[in-house]
Amino acid sequence: MGNESPDAVPGDGEGPVRAVTLGAFEIGATAVTNAEFAAFVRATRYITEAERCGSSFVFYLQLPEAERAAADQVVTGLPWWVPVEHASWQRPEGPGSHVRDRLGHPVVHVSWNDAQAYCAWAGMRLPSEAEWERAARGGLEGRRFAWGDELFDASGVPRANVFRGRFPDGPSAGWQPGPIEASAGEPNGFGLYNVCGNVWEWCVDAFDRRELDAAGAAHPLHTSSTARRALRGGSFLCHDSYCNRYRVAARSSNTPDSTASNIGFRVAR
Repeated sequence: MGNESPDAVPGDGEGPVRAVTLGAFEIGATAVTNAEFAAFVRATRYITEAERCGSSFVFYLQLPEAERAAADQVVTGLPWWVPVEHASWQRPEGPGSHVRDRLGHPVVHVSWNDAQAYCAWAGMRLPSEAEWERAARGGLEGRRFAWGDELFDASGVPRANVFRGRFPDGPSAGWQPGPIEASAGEPNGFGLYNVCGNVWEWCVDAFDRRELDAAGAAHPLHTSSTARRALRGGSFLCHDSYCNRYRVAARSSNTPDSTASNIGFRVAR
């Protein structure tokens, strides 16, 4: 696992390339969907952190133009994030939106804590970073993506749901920023869908920017006292000019109570 090529994001701790040993495990073919999360909520009456907080972050081009213009920008250096009142997993863009017509899409606006609660109910767990990367590679070693080294197919279309056009204010005509069906596109060699792009996926590991593990480590799991948790896979907002983290070795993180319109999760056991 790992990456020490020039496209590694400095300071993210992607490298060095190293061998690790894992036991057998299973992992979801897709990210957890709205339909699956709805079943959990119906069974447990669970209230997510975004719902308890009363708001969550939405990418501004997912909102109606009037709402964008009236929004307060509170994320320093990231003006494309809008805190939307009552945005949640059920209403991904806030009041007026609903998941009824996108039950097969990945659930979003879920925190690491929410994902842990779902896993406990479902008899699952979050994957470790090492497990996630092993599964995302689909049996390919040393490749940038789940299918090989090139983002674009022969017709020039990205093979993942990543930002098309000029980020953040110039999306390509006909492309709308947002998640697509969790099972859309072609699976990788292990049968996993959308491990590159679409939505970020929580891992169980704590996150820091030091290298994950030494070569030969068995069952690596980062358990430091850092206040952040690992995210993998990138999202529909990733672009090589801004967030080149839709590669299988790329890493990111957020606080365990953070929620946004591009964060979901995949389960393992």
